[in-house]
Amino acid sequence: MKWLPVLMMVFALTLCAADVAGTWKATLETPKGSLENTFVFKTDGAKLFGTLSNELLGEVPISDGNVDGDNLSFNITALRDGNEYKVMYKGKMDGKEMKLTMTFPGGTMDLTAKKVG
Repeated sequence: MKWLPVLMMVFALTLCAADVAGTWKATLETPKGSLENTFVFKTDGAKLFGTLSNELLGEVPISDGNVDGDNLSFNITALRDGNEYKVMYKGKMDGKEMKLTMTFPGGTMDLTAKKVG
């Protein structure tokens, strides 16, 4: 009986992490126009992984991803014009919508992703 609360908590965390799994799309408004981003998230417990793709970067893997309830964070490492840089994402899910803040060299931007399908 002592294990019941622990098992319930693990099950609850797994359910929360599972909500993020799938394909999400977000449009990022840039000075050069709109840039559609596609996130494909997968989870393993509280670990988050997958890919981000857009026409500027192609497809890049997600690293250092975590899900804690409806909060998530992950990074990508991008290569642009011969330079490698890290972009950090933090956000919160609310059903089929996710508010993200991306932090990159030189600034931050907010975007909203919506679950596809």
